[in-house]
Amino acid sequence: MATISDFAVPSIIFGIIFYAMIRGVNVFDAFVKGARGGIGVSIRILPALVALITSVGIFRASGALDLLTYALEPVGNLLSLPREVLPLALLRPVSGSGALVIFKDILAEYGPDSLIGRIASVMEGSTETTFYTIAVYFGATSIKKTRHTMPAAISADLVGFLMSAYAVRLLMGP
Repeated sequence: MATISDFAVPSIIFGIIFYAMIRGVNVFDAFVKGARGGIGVSIRILPALVALITSVGIFRASGALDLLTYALEPVGNLLSLPREVLPLALLRPVSGSGALVIFKDILAEYGPDSLIGRIASVMEGSTETTFYTIAVYFGATSIKKTRHTMPAAISADLVGFLMSAYAVRLLMGP
């Protein structure tokens, strides 16, 4: 049985087209012009994305992620972050796809209903791929200096990591 939410997106699309037609806008030409601009943006940000993806691959393959996880384990223990989710916390701000692989591995090894699986699930859903997002959006708008964006975004990620562990323990027990 269809619900109102099933018609939300098609209704919005048809509403925009209808409004544009009333205003006398050539919808197809406007769409083509927007697509052309999107391709230009994609080409401008492609080098940053390739560099980011390559760096993450090298970081994981070199064993540096495992070494960094081991080095940060005492800090993780102090902050009540299980060692098993530290690789996810380290990689999530950098790469969504890399973090998703680690997340999948955590769920496969510990299960989604374990404490570690729950913390990883909340962490994955409540944090952002900060460096990727900054690279894409700042690259698309040709902004060179991130100023306060980077410290604020990293602080938000840190709070998200800590609160994911805290919230799971508070709401679901140890």
